[in-house]
Amino acid sequence: MADLTKNDLCWQNIFEKYAIVDTIASHGKFEIAATKINEFREARLMTKFDNQSNLPKIFTEHKLSILPITRGSYIIAPFETYHQFENEVSEIKYIEFPEYIQSITPKILTSEATAINCAYLSGMIADFVEDEGLHPTVSGRMTSNEFSFDINNLSIKKQMSLNVKNSQIEIDGGYEGFETLSLLEAKNCISKDFLIRQLYYPFRRWYGQVSKRIKTIFLVYTNNVFYLYEYNFKEINNYNSLVLSKFQKYSFERVNIELVDIQNLLTSAVETTEPNIPFPQADNFARVINLCELLLNGNMTKEDISVNYDFTKRQADYYSNAGKYLGLLHQTENEISLSSEGIKILNLPNKTKQQLEFVKLIIKHKAFKDTLDRYLQNATRPTEQEIIEIMKKCNLHKVSKVNTYKRRSSTVISWVNWILSLPHSSNK
Repeated sequence: MADLTKNDLCWQNIFEKYAIVDTIASHGKFEIAATKINEFREARLMTKFDNQSNLPKIFTEHKLSILPITRGSYIIAPFETYHQFENEVSEIKYIEFPEYIQSITPKILTSEATAINCAYLSGMIADFVEDEGLHPTVSGRMTSNEFSFDINNLSIKKQMSLNVKNSQIEIDGGYEGFETLSLLEAKNCISKDFLIRQLYYPFRRWYGQVSKRIKTIFLVYTNNVFYLYEYNFKEINNYNSLVLSKFQKYSFERVNIELVDIQNLLTSAVETTEPNIPFPQADNFARVINLCELLLNGNMTKEDISVNYDFTKRQADYYSNAGKYLGLLHQTENEISLSSEGIKILNLPNKTKQQLEFVKLIIKHKAFKDTLDRYLQNATRPTEQEIIEIMKKCNLHKVSKVNTYKRRSSTVISWVNWILSLPHSSNK
């Protein structure tokens, strides 16, 4: 029970009280009013699952999801409600930010709203949608109006129909040009997937209300890079008919790092004593950086991280431990915060210095330093066994079993690969 969040526990009680699983088995779905959810916990907190990993445990166990259908009611059923981001490859397009703007800066973007404003002011959104005369128009909370649609039912492998009437929706940014109305959903966290509703409900709200083509765009900002995805719904009434039609990465600042910079850091690195902190099991170093960025907004518990971002509770533990291992994060009894070192790095004046400081923190640890050195000396990636042999000489905290070494070696090579990607990415 200790691993369950407040949402997990409350939803378990709701499912038990209203026999939701049995009702879905016999009727295919279960409609629940917000007032019934409020008896256990505020519905606003109990129904916000932007990523599949945020779903309560009982939903995951029974392959269920939830969608709003009115301002005060929801449908629970085995819906296919999420879409995985495509693993697209794109060179970064560099764009200038207006020098005369002083009230916001792209140096540190701690909110989706600020990221969208920077993207608009720089002309990035206009460049992406390829429409002239672009201006901000619709945004914020509004009602969905009334519409019907079909959605994939994972249980019966067919589609089922739903009716939506005046459900509350929120549009992060709406921009109208001569030919298009572009509706944006923005996030400042790295995710594997997203809730299709965040694009589909706004699309249906404005489809037919304007004569122009409607574009639905997902914007993700992290570590100085904007990722813009444009999705089209091939069938207006089909929730699951979205296809990626365009993808582009943008940035305001080049990262000027050469391989010789990495080699110089490696030569001058001073090894540190291994801390009494679990050796990292967090393969995606970009997510370590992203977690630090999220904490610029304030301290969080591990439950806050897992409930609000695309981290399972176990991943929240792994990635916060990785941040602590590097000295970027600090943890009290209940909360995780940025350390003074983490704050200092994130406030550096440019991204080149920032990335090099991250490299320094990594290669202070012998397992990473020696693996990187082996990689560069031999001009080939070390094998898993070679990395494990390096690790065994490093007096790692609570790493002794064969399987533990194997799992942790994956993190070692992943972080080394991230370091070696910096010279490559800076040349784009």
